[in-house]
Amino acid sequence: MSDFLHILTHSLTDSLKMIPFLFLAYLLMEYLEHHSGELAQKLLGKSGQLGALIGGALGIVPQCGFSSAAAGLFGAGVISVGTLIAVFLSTSDEMVPIFLSHKAPISLLLKILAVKFAVAVIFGFVIDMIIKYYDRKISRTRESKIEEFCEREDCHCHSGIVKPALIHTLKVGAFVFIFTIMVNFALHLVGEDSISQIVVNRPITANIVAALVGLIPNCASSVIISELYIGGIISSGAMLSGLLANSGVALAVLFRTNRPTKNNLLIVLVLYLISLTVGLIVDITPISQFLSI
Repeated sequence: MSDFLHILTHSLTDSLKMIPFLFLAYLLMEYLEHHSGELAQKLLGKSGQLGALIGGALGIVPQCGFSSAAAGLFGAGVISVGTLIAVFLSTSDEMVPIFLSHKAPISLLLKILAVKFAVAVIFGFVIDMIIKYYDRKISRTRESKIEEFCEREDCHCHSGIVKPALIHTLKVGAFVFIFTIMVNFALHLVGEDSISQIVVNRPITANIVAALVGLIPNCASSVIISELYIGGIISSGAMLSGLLANSGVALAVLFRTNRPTKNNLLIVLVLYLISLTVGLIVDITPISQFLSI
């Protein structure tokens, strides 16, 4: 019982320390979304052949719903497949606030975002070139339903910036607290060295699992991946596999707004394979040191 109380107290202390930084990060994200979201969508809608470049650049801006908006634009036939993939690859969902709340070096955060941007632009252009060459355009027939999705998720997008930032902070803070308890308890039972050895000795498995977790259309996936990386449990490559695959709730929006479903499944498969491949490459090259904490 004493061990559990120690774990509980330690986890609560760690979680409470990050709350102020988490709130400030979400406040900034909400400000950016309210003041630049509409402009970003207009830029993306008129991006044309530069879609992958603009999509990759807009995706790295820390805000809550742009990847979902991009999925809606794709469902309405406004942007290309490559542009959509670029947005998904560059989007980091909860990574930025989690890193900031843990006081991770800004230089590290910028390097990760730069790598994600480069990957997003390169693969976005390649995908559009391949599709254009074979002239196989993916059908995008349904209109966007981002507004309906936002209302159903009760994200309070029209309640100013303080209230939604506070709600995001409390939700993510509570999840981080629960997840921290689970991780600390696992480390206590199994041992940190044992868990680290499992991950280090099975880098391919770690990347495969991380990329699968990243596909989960929920903020929890990016929180888990970020927390595990900051805690030194997963490698730089596994972290990238997960964060490249993660686009927040955008995949849920994609399946809700675009038909046929088989095209969405193909998009998910391509996103997964790119994320996994990049992560594995990072783990066997000097890039892993470039992205180390």
